Parts: sequence; structure tokens; C-alpha cells
Amino acid sequence: MSSTYGENLKLSIFGQSHSPAIGMVLDGIPAGLPVDTQRLQEFLNRRAPGQNDYSTPRREEDSPEFLGGILDGFTCGAPIAAVIRNRNTRSGDYANLRDCPRPGHADYTAQIKYGGFQDYAGGGHFSGRLTAPLCIAGGLCKQWLEERGIRIGARIASIAGETDDIDLDPLHPQLDLIGKDFPVFSPASGERMRAKIAQARTEGDSVGGIVECFITALPAGLGEPMFGGVESRIAQIVYGIPAVKSVDFGAGYACAYMRGSQCNDAFTVENGTVRTLTNHSGGILGGITTGTPVIFQAAFKPTPSISRPQQSVSLSQSQIQELSVRGRHDPCIVPRAVPVVEAAAAIAIFDLILGNTQTDRRK
Repeated sequence: MSSTYGENLKLSIFGQSHSPAIGMVLDGIPAGLPVDTQRLQEFLNRRAPGQNDYSTPRREEDSPEFLGGILDGFTCGAPIAAVIRNRNTRSGDYANLRDCPRPGHADYTAQIKYGGFQDYAGGGHFSGRLTAPLCIAGGLCKQWLEERGIRIGARIASIAGETDDIDLDPLHPQLDLIGKDFPVFSPASGERMRAKIAQARTEGDSVGGIVECFITALPAGLGEPMFGGVESRIAQIVYGIPAVKSVDFGAGYACAYMRGSQCNDAFTVENGTVRTLTNHSGGILGGITTGTPVIFQAAFKPTPSISRPQQSVSLSQSQIQELSVRGRHDPCIVPRAVPVVEAAAAIAIFDLILGNTQTDRRK
């Protein structure tokens, strides 16, 4: 089931971009975990549209309505169900997409797979709108991980070739230094990125970029070899975020250009605990956490909905047709994608933690 994720918890996401509501069901969560709804709303606000000049003007409150699973501020052991009402939709902007698919979107592949029965308004269930319920689940998991001392934070590493000038210490990333309004470490870098986004918007175009995520204070020993590795578990859910085209861990692709003597993370002992001197592995060896921070990068393609004319085809007439995309779209989705990546990572890690806890109980 493509809309369900998890082994020890089960997350299901439902709805479409312009359906009456979107939502999620999160099952397998132990009873008695605290839920701070105000903190959750603050987290959701980071992803919400219509808040600045580099996001879509579509305005949605993204306030979750919990239907079950939470009682008096704590999980009660039942599946957690929540919905977000869609209130600011303009489905007429998408009326021509049943016949003329947008380049870079899932319009054509959805037409082939679902035979014309798919919801095409706003991208249907392929839309980035579905990352809002993902952030409900991820925001909750972030809170529960923080109860264990595990923190997750992400930054914009680059947009349109402009990079965040400050390199983090891969062994001790200072997550509190990430900007609140625009999630970078260097304000000057952030201004250059914003300028690139503004230029793309003016030209009727879009730009992409890279989000880098850090998971700190993870214990060593989480994960499994081969198909149950931490990389696999994280990548699976991160690839569920629309527009993600690449995920790599630690030094990532750069490892292919190193020698073993450069790439290997030498071991040492720090306060009686085994540590590594570097973190090219991204905190994972053999699919299992090493105890150093888990670091990964997710590359996002430019927003495919752009106002400048593009070549497409008329499916009914089997001929080339020019398309100008209507609707309200982000010239760059990367800033709003930062909390989504954090949410995806939190869900994956909490799923691993639950599995590790169950293993401990069997000993």
C-alpha cells in the first residue's frame, strides 16, 4: 500500500489536494506519550503556504482536527487520527489537465495508471499538499524523540547553486543556530538564495535546491543489515515527499571520489565511549547507527508548475500543444520542504526506536 509507511508504527495518509480534507492515521503508538498541540501547530506553520513572497499565495490554516487517539493531552493507545480541512481551493485552474499533462508532474503517468479516474485538481493525491498530514505525524514523533533527548533539525544547504556558507561540525551540529524565518546558518547566504527565488518568479520560472538534515543523540545499534538499514528506512519515506530526486548520507556522492584512507572514519574513545574522528558515513555503518549524528541530504527538483509556456501534448488529439500552467505555485519549494524532511526523518527514527524497544523487552 503506497500511502502507508512503517514497520512498528503504521502511518497512513489520505485525501487529495482539493478534496474536502486531508489527513493521517498513526497506529502502533504506545499510550501515555505527551502531546503538545501548540508546539505541533508551530511546527505545521513552518510548512503552511501563503506566509511569504517565496511560497504559493494559497492560504490554508493547516490546523489539525484530532478525531481519536489523544485524550487529555496524552496518547491513549488507540490509532491517532487527524484531518486538515481544505478551504482555499480553486479547482477550475486545473480543468485542462485531464487532456494536457503538465511537464514534470504526475499528470501523464496518473492518466495511464488510473485510466482518467484520478483526481487531477491540484495534482490530486500526488500533490505536495499531502505533506501537511505527514507533518502532523512527524511533528508528534519529533516531540516524543525529544523526550528521549534525540533532536532533529534541517537547513537549506543550497538553492539554485547558492550554498549556505557555514559548514556544520558533522560530529556536533549546532541546531539552535539554524535561522527561524529562513532555515540557514548564514543570513547572507539566505539573502542570496531569496534573490535567486525572486528572480525565478519574475521570469515565470522556478528553482530547486538541497535540504540537509541532522539527527543527534541517537544511540548506537539502531537498524538492521541489508534491507532493514537506517538509510533504507529514512530514504523510503523521504522519497515519498514530492519533488525529491536524490537522497544521500554523510559525504554521499563525494565518497566515490575519495580513497579509503580519506573516507574511513577512524575510531577513538571519548569519555569511555567509542566515537569516530570524522563522519563521512553519516552516522551509519552496515545499516546500523554508530552513535554519531545521522546526516543526510535530500535534493529537490525545481517546482514543475511554472507560468512560462511549455511544450506538452493533447492526449485526446495525439498532437503537440503549448501549455501555460495556471494556479498558485511556489517558485521554490525548498524552504517549505525543510520541516517536511524533519517530519519524515522523525517518523522513520521513531519507528526504529519502537522496534528497538520491542527487541529489548524480548530479552
